[in-house]
Amino acid sequence: MTSLLAAKENATHDSDVLVRVEEVSKIYRMGETFIKALFKASLEVRPKEFVLLIGPSGSGKSTLLHLIGGLDRPTRGKVIVDGVDFTDKPESVLSHLRHDKIGFVFQSYNLIPVLTALENVELPLLFDPVSQTDVRKRAKALLEFVGLAGRLDHKPTQMSGGEQQRVAIARALIVSPRLVVADEPTANVDAATATALLELMSDLNRKSGVTFITASHDQRLTKYATRVIQMADGVIEKDEIVS
Repeated sequence: MTSLLAAKENATHDSDVLVRVEEVSKIYRMGETFIKALFKASLEVRPKEFVLLIGPSGSGKSTLLHLIGGLDRPTRGKVIVDGVDFTDKPESVLSHLRHDKIGFVFQSYNLIPVLTALENVELPLLFDPVSQTDVRKRAKALLEFVGLAGRLDHKPTQMSGGEQQRVAIARALIVSPRLVVADEPTANVDAATATALLELMSDLNRKSGVTFITASHDQRLTKYATRVIQMADGVIEKDEIVS
């Protein structure tokens, strides 16, 4: 399984910085009002870290996560992922960069309702120039790894919230990303399921070297993180290594 989840070879080495955020601010305009969601945030994330962005609603953690994932653009500053400056790339290029470099896990799962678990996991590689037989084998192996070997043919409506989130994690890993960004991954599940999901993510981080950056208001995640970044009012207040 480790070889299946191994990151793609590239010019960056483990000792290098995987994510660099330089003096990033994000300002939204709502009518005549300007909302400062993020202000001069700077950080570096190295490979194999499990970083938790934590803070109350409106603290800027999801904004920062979306900027790192290339889902939004900063008003000022730079976001560099795996040596590539995401800041000024056109959307067509960003789309390819997101596909190649980053796996995404969202609070709402974002699964396609008419597709089975297996088909949802295969989806990111559907149009890639790779053997679809190999993709299917890989998707099956990932679903087995996340504990869903018996749910391959189930559609999202036939699965619990925790099972759907496991499918989403498998889908995030299908492209063998070096980085997975997760926005409130345990928000819609019960405490026992949340613990199981967090242990799965921690296992992937420790054993397979997948770097996680997770945004949450849930203090339970601090037990699994190697680094905790506390945010409030769009500012990074505290950044500490915890294990």
